[in-house]
Amino acid sequence: MTTISEAITTIKKAENDADKLIEDTKEKSSQKIEESRLKSKEIIEKSKEDSLGEAENMLFEAETNAKKEALHISNKTAEEIEINKKTAMDKVDEASDIIVRSIL
Repeated sequence: MTTISEAITTIKKAENDADKLIEDTKEKSSQKIEESRLKSKEIIEKSKEDSLGEAENMLFEAETNAKKEALHISNKTAEEIEINKKTAMDKVDEASDIIVRSIL
């Protein structure tokens, strides 16, 4: 009879150990899930910050390039205006000469 009693005690202990193991596993699993959630949240926040910084850099670069292009266009336009102005003034002189000759 002692053997049956020992067997029952052993089985009960094994069941309790199994229940404890299941409970510990569930707890560890919950902890790992929570850690994973926190880690993924950190990764997402870091990615957002990195993306925002990169977007700001791209915007700054685009603005800088646009300003350079605008300055280039402005300078080229000023040169063309000076050329046209000089050409027009030359024609005014020519026209003045023609008018003076026709009057005389």
